[in-house]
Amino acid sequence: MSSDLEAKGGIDNIHDVSGARIGEGGSNSSIENEKSAHDVKTTKDGQIILNPQPSDDRDDPLNWSWVQKHKILFALFIPALLTDAGMTWGSTQFEAQAATWHMMVPAVADSLSGGIFLQGPGGLLVVPLTQRYGRLPVLFWSQALSFIVVIAAAFAPTYAGFTACRTLQGFFNTAPQVIGLSMIHDIFYYHEYARKINIWAFGFIVGPYLGPFISGLLIEKLTWRDNFAILACFYALSAIIIVILADETLYDRRSSTMQSKPTGGFRSKLQRLVGTAGLKARGRPSLWTVSRHLAVIFFRPQVLVPSISFYMVIFMWAIGLNTTVTQLVKPPPFLFTDQDVALLYLAPMIGALLGQIWGRFFNDWLVSAERRNSKDYKPEVRLWGCWPAVLLAVAALVLIGEGLEKGLSWVSLAMGWGIYSFATLAATVAVSAYALDCFPEQAAAASSIVNLWRTTGGFCVVYFQLVWVVKSGAAVTFGSQAGIVAAAFFGIIATQYWGPSWRQRFPAPAAEN
Repeated sequence: MSSDLEAKGGIDNIHDVSGARIGEGGSNSSIENEKSAHDVKTTKDGQIILNPQPSDDRDDPLNWSWVQKHKILFALFIPALLTDAGMTWGSTQFEAQAATWHMMVPAVADSLSGGIFLQGPGGLLVVPLTQRYGRLPVLFWSQALSFIVVIAAAFAPTYAGFTACRTLQGFFNTAPQVIGLSMIHDIFYYHEYARKINIWAFGFIVGPYLGPFISGLLIEKLTWRDNFAILACFYALSAIIIVILADETLYDRRSSTMQSKPTGGFRSKLQRLVGTAGLKARGRPSLWTVSRHLAVIFFRPQVLVPSISFYMVIFMWAIGLNTTVTQLVKPPPFLFTDQDVALLYLAPMIGALLGQIWGRFFNDWLVSAERRNSKDYKPEVRLWGCWPAVLLAVAALVLIGEGLEKGLSWVSLAMGWGIYSFATLAATVAVSAYALDCFPEQAAAASSIVNLWRTTGGFCVVYFQLVWVVKSGAAVTFGSQAGIVAAAFFGIIATQYWGPSWRQRFPAPAAEN
């Protein structure tokens, strides 16, 4: 739900009341032990106790206005959208590139694999940097460096050079998908998390389809090199949006000496943007400390099990279909043109949009229902959002397989793809929100682990998806994938059952900022 505080914005709209209910994810006693009832801050209507409690500092990002917070969310959303949109941008251009380099189309398609794989390690590297130097410089440099390597890819004279540039693109551009949870945690309250995660996740769920959609329409008018030059322009625009709209959201509530305050002036903004302000900030954790905490969290079962089981698998098949659909629908019986393929990508985008709308209300209802039925909030309630996702994903994969195998109308493929995209977004929001609930002070670390397993699945599937379809047929291939998704769902069930004991036995490390 959006509170009146969110609508009005600013610290002046917070007032003190006792008797309000806690923002989801805590207990009244946990906050009131720290402050007297008179000092507890709530939303303007007095219905929700703010969690976390904002300080009295106007530079505290929790106290920023609704407009300022959502400018930053928009500046995060665009790079998150470009992360996978940029990687899948060339998936409709394999035929044109094959002609340039005199190669087979499947061999050219392998140029995607390295970049998708390095999104995982790149995300892990982002964590210590964002905790030490700040969110803003990491976000800015991810777009600036991506712009440079995409320009290089557009002019690459050889396939090897092009693939190297695309691999570096995946390494650099993954930051928005990792630091998004941290930035949402920095500027929003607990009761707002699910909706804001839904917006952020929508960007990198729809991105893999938006990239091929645009590039597929452009390939009929432009060469593939000009096409990549257009992609570079999008990265440049993203960097400009960050410069204009974004600001540093990292704020340590324990010490005022650790802040990189957003004071006015071009020089101050430039220092925060390039990272020198974060470098000079005192008291922040070292790169080694953050890396050590990341290693500890990596093996925590409450984030490892749902990520390596269900989420990795459901995203694996999404990437597999996305990167091979061109080679599935251009041959008979579909005989799609480049423009037809581009328009087909509208189906998963519509599915993701419907998933975004559904998730906006479903996640609020889910947590509100838990709060009504239980005094103690348990983060595992978030994972109920995966239940409709698994049902829809299994049905969608079967529909896609039968449609391809039996040469049914393209509508069956479009409908199945749209449903699967809906399911993927639902699973993403549920798993990401659960990870943030478990590790609120280490949001970037938890997000990087989820991102690592997501991209690992995407990297692997590129090598065997098309071969599997050719060897076994689409019905067997996608039917088997549906069975694997259903089996992987036991990881979610296990987390819901054992998650509370896991969280007690394996708690989060001490807060770094």
